[in-house]
Amino acid sequence: MTPVATAVGALRHIGTRVIAKTLDRYLLSQLLPPFVISLGVVLSALLLERLLVLFNALAEDGSPMGTFFALLADLLPHYLGLALPAALCVGVFSIVRRMSDNNEIDALMAGGVPLSRIARPFLQAGAWLGVFSMLLFGYIQPYARYDFRLAFYFASHSGWAPHLQGMMFASPSSRMMLTADQTSHDGSVLHHVFLRQRTVSTSPASPTPGTPATTAPSTPAPETEQDISAPDGRLHFSPDRREVRLDLWHGTILTDKGDGRPTETHFVHTIKLITENAKLNGFRARGEDSKEKTLGELQTYIHATPPGSDRDHARAELHFRLARALAIPFIPALAAALALMAKRRRGSPGLVIAAIVLVGFDHALQFGQSLVATRHASAFLTVWVPELAFMIGCSVLLAWRSGALIGLRQRLSGLRAS
Repeated sequence: MTPVATAVGALRHIGTRVIAKTLDRYLLSQLLPPFVISLGVVLSALLLERLLVLFNALAEDGSPMGTFFALLADLLPHYLGLALPAALCVGVFSIVRRMSDNNEIDALMAGGVPLSRIARPFLQAGAWLGVFSMLLFGYIQPYARYDFRLAFYFASHSGWAPHLQGMMFASPSSRMMLTADQTSHDGSVLHHVFLRQRTVSTSPASPTPGTPATTAPSTPAPETEQDISAPDGRLHFSPDRREVRLDLWHGTILTDKGDGRPTETHFVHTIKLITENAKLNGFRARGEDSKEKTLGELQTYIHATPPGSDRDHARAELHFRLARALAIPFIPALAAALALMAKRRRGSPGLVIAAIVLVGFDHALQFGQSLVATRHASAFLTVWVPELAFMIGCSVLLAWRSGALIGLRQRLSGLRAS
């Protein structure tokens, strides 16, 4: 080969690489907007009903908006795992369909670029999303699920939330009343605070001198009333988050024990514990539910646990998460193949078919998971056979649409003829 031919071949190779990279960047830039829009729409649709239920439950318990947003943040990883496959499918389908309508696909194929090459950047994006989904399903969701359950349990059992409205009376208990003339926007900083609290002494009344204890008449337990006023106060949770704490500064305490001799005390700083909720001590640790275990913890638990229902639930959860994550890189192949429509045909059912396939595949995985968890079924037959069928089906469909199967059949025919 002459030096000129070698140089021409090298330049042609460099030009092909540059064109390929330019094509990949163009396709990925076209994919990003519909993917982000679809992800936002699907997330909003999935979260809407749950958010309304959650908001009503927290409003009944008097929890602040900060608790609502914290629970919302814990919900996002779960619904993000459901929204990612749908958004990826819709994004790839819309791009390939638009390029087909604008004859861009025809121009690329006429230039020797097959559909499989056009779909390559989409497949690469799906592979990266599969890696992210493995991290999401395996490690982020278990912690987020436990944090949501813990926060919701605390919000629904705290008894009284640390916030107050101005010029309103709050009764955290039957023996306590709290009010403030002015409060901050979140209801935690109080001004001109008044607190009234009644307590009943638990010590028995002392018998009258000279009267036998057995014949002493029963008297009601003495009741003590405390009226506290302060110009400034603050409501917040205690460090262990089991109590609502009220800090008051530069106020006065008027104590009346019912003996006709009330006392007055001035203070610089005092603390009142409004809520004591010992039940929160009993909230379980993370990991009692298989859905709260990470992939590594599931694997360790399966090897360390004898056969039984708990081990089957952990085994089903492990295979289900792996199957869902490994299926995501094949979704662009399905969407790209179904997006190509015949010319002059309106209302192609490609997106509907893709949605049916994805929903049916997800339900098949869930059904297989339940069989493994409750019926001691084989994970290979109930989870991985549908997984392999989905992978092979998406790959074959893309190869058929790109013409690779026709070329393979022609080569096989040529070999038989020879």
